[in-house]
Amino acid sequence: MDVEETVFEEWNAYARKRSLKPRALDLKGIESDARLKVVGITGIRRCGKSSILMLLLHKLSREGKNAAYINVEDSRIKNNENVLDDMIKWFGDSGYLLLDEITGAKNWDGWLARNHELLKDRLHLIVSSSRKSLAAPSKPLRGRMLSYELYPLSFKEFLQFKDIESERTTAGIGKLEKAVGEYLIYGGFPEVVISGEKIDKIRLINSYFKDIIGLDVAEISGESISAVELFGKYVIDTPLFSASKCLNFFKGLGHKIGKASILNLEKISETSYLFFFVPIFSYTIKDRAQYPRKAYMGDTGFMHAVSGKTDMGRLFENAVFLELKRRMPQQCEIHYWKNASGFEVDFVIREGLKTKEIIQASYDISNEKTKERELRGLASCAKELDLKQGILITKEAEGTEIVDGIKVQIMPFWKWVL
Repeated sequence: MDVEETVFEEWNAYARKRSLKPRALDLKGIESDARLKVVGITGIRRCGKSSILMLLLHKLSREGKNAAYINVEDSRIKNNENVLDDMIKWFGDSGYLLLDEITGAKNWDGWLARNHELLKDRLHLIVSSSRKSLAAPSKPLRGRMLSYELYPLSFKEFLQFKDIESERTTAGIGKLEKAVGEYLIYGGFPEVVISGEKIDKIRLINSYFKDIIGLDVAEISGESISAVELFGKYVIDTPLFSASKCLNFFKGLGHKIGKASILNLEKISETSYLFFFVPIFSYTIKDRAQYPRKAYMGDTGFMHAVSGKTDMGRLFENAVFLELKRRMPQQCEIHYWKNASGFEVDFVIREGLKTKEIIQASYDISNEKTKERELRGLASCAKELDLKQGILITKEAEGTEIVDGIKVQIMPFWKWVL
């Protein structure tokens, strides 16, 4: 047995032995889709993509189906130009081949397209990558791929991983509210959630941040790791991102970098799921391009672990954003809304030209002025977009308000996500 076959056998054996908690992803649906197309699972590093492939392996094996798992990023095989063909020689041309971090292999897209076409109805390919380029492949794969996006644990999954019951008693609600606090500060990376010590959580999140900076953003952009790390820390510190202000930040620290490089880092950090940049709601492309974008982290745990800060308002809004990304069909878009009077709404959910929903996220509305501002923002936005209602998500407040004829449902975060 040569080195490559040994590596294939090792990963497949390892995956079969892993004991894993289930995730909120339709494994049966993925298996079914794989009979028709190549299935790609994308998401930020360490969010659980490997576990999904291994859970699929367990399911397929229990059903007596031929299946194998291999991590393509293994350093012992990664640089072999023929490694993907060698996998088929080892596995065969029928069954389910589960390939983790497929974009680490050379000419991966052409290989997937070719083998999907030649071995259709026999070999079913399910692959993953931390790079969104897998979900928007080049010409050879267009029309041949179905994609799933995976994010760090939802709050519901977080509770399951922590073995916390979602009881609606007074004491149970108290536990849920306490759990929300931990979820916001340390985020939803599975390994972080099950880690007991806070210092271990911070250490893990920091290591993930550096891996994404180095292996994804810096490697693709060609920028130095130090420049990308500085960019990352700047985005974590700013709720509204503009390339011009970011450029001034770099210049103030004596770093030589151009605006085109800043815009490229913005794009690549989003395709690596490190950050998301949400444009203002406008019917004109010019406004959407010129106004600052709202910046959100791929996991709320980055803020405390990387910057040492704990801004509960921003973390709360970020958690709502990530939950919306989990729930939304891929054809939907998220914008923020702002009018000339200064009223704002955090999330405008659109599908094509139709606005489906408006949502405000406000951690604490115990101050009457804060509550009034949030409600007025929703009412103003609803009237402009011809909607009858909106949702205000808070830490613990609940109820219904009618503002200028607009119905606003106020919900605590734990209730909205569960």
